[in-house]
Amino acid sequence: MNRSTFIKKSAVLSTGLLLSKLPTFGNPALPVVRVAPDQRKFSSKVIEDTILEFQSAVKDKELGWLFGNCFPNTLDTTVTYTKGSKPDTYVITGDIDAMWLRDSTAQVWPYLNFIKKDKDLQHLIAGVINRQTACILRDPYANAFYDDPTKTGEWKTDETDMKPGLHERKWEIDSLCYPIRLAHRYWQLTGDTTPFDAQWKQAIGLTLKTFKEQQRKQNNGPYHFQRKTSWATDGVPMNGYGYPVKPVGLICSSFRPSDDATVYSFLVPSNFFAVTSLRQAAKMIDKIASDKATVNELNALALEVETALKRHAIINHSDYGKIYAYEVNGYGSYNLMDDANVPSLLALPYLDAMPVNDPVYQTTRKMLLSLNNPFFFKGKAGEGIGGPHAGIDMIWPLGIIIRGLTSTSEKEIRECITLLKNCHAGTGFMHESFHKNDAANFTRKWFAWANTLFGEFLWETYKSKPHLLS
Repeated sequence: MNRSTFIKKSAVLSTGLLLSKLPTFGNPALPVVRVAPDQRKFSSKVIEDTILEFQSAVKDKELGWLFGNCFPNTLDTTVTYTKGSKPDTYVITGDIDAMWLRDSTAQVWPYLNFIKKDKDLQHLIAGVINRQTACILRDPYANAFYDDPTKTGEWKTDETDMKPGLHERKWEIDSLCYPIRLAHRYWQLTGDTTPFDAQWKQAIGLTLKTFKEQQRKQNNGPYHFQRKTSWATDGVPMNGYGYPVKPVGLICSSFRPSDDATVYSFLVPSNFFAVTSLRQAAKMIDKIASDKATVNELNALALEVETALKRHAIINHSDYGKIYAYEVNGYGSYNLMDDANVPSLLALPYLDAMPVNDPVYQTTRKMLLSLNNPFFFKGKAGEGIGGPHAGIDMIWPLGIIIRGLTSTSEKEIRECITLLKNCHAGTGFMHESFHKNDAANFTRKWFAWANTLFGEFLWETYKSKPHLLS
């Protein structure tokens, strides 16, 4: 099932029910919830040592428990790793047995800083890069894939160019950005060029081609999508192409990183992400493949999109002044909001799309973290950004984590940690979303992206500002 379907079907579990089913050892408030060692998908000594270091140094036992549960969750529960001369790693999101290009990158990203100390972990991430390359070559417009290339799923009747091996075929710019982000960082840290072979270069070329098609300068391009559903955000209007846009150099994204359809197809945070990714790909192609023609194409597209963003993505707000819109159409229409899923406006510095002190970003941030953002919710259980995907009054831990990771205020970082510590509803894990007045009312009890990203936030705080964890 896709995420929307899971939300509609997921049961609300009370804290008491969850705790009553979990064994407790030593501290009844901190039950053993991590998968047993013999049932873990992958084990890394450096990750285990990292957990022990954090738990030994941080006096807050609940934070230590949460870190020990959340940080290794991707490795514990979601990876299928095949060794060999060309390693291959399939990564599910958690409760959905499919691999998203976005999620798979985000899930293993926090482990990159440890791969120099663990060759097997390095090879596992190289396997993710190899698998992502194969997925892009299968279909650059798809967002989620099955391990079995012959499998067809519940969305096989979607009115798009569906084919076996695809879980969903929702076109999202970030699906092609995240693999570049992972590849570039892996290459920076290791210098290993083994994953960046002819097939990887072909996938970069296909990414470039797809981005250009979705600038829609001559026509709507080859992609369209419709679905027979009552879930409004799962469908794309106007015969599956979306509402008209003016070809101004920006790239259309039919869906957001939440897998919800866009209102205006020029999704601003994803276009910013594309600029960064195109330039990272250009550096890699230059150094590894020495293909000057492709390098020039990548850089030219990055500059074109960046120039269009400066002209069309900034609007004048009556209360805040210049801020970034979430979506625009090139005709002057815009959508003011943010969604917790990354790329988001809030996450732009985290994605290296702009410096955190960018004045328009800082002004935008003030608006996003206020009730002037229609998807910022505040209640008894906490405050934070959500999105249409889980509905009104549902706060996403992802949004709180990104708020902390992009904050320059120690007070705000500490507040984000406290919010996250108080929202796990006794489960020991992060969730997709929780109700603003009741953290026990949540969606997705097994969501590895949120778990691992929370671990990244805690580790980054421990390494740079350990006093905030006391």
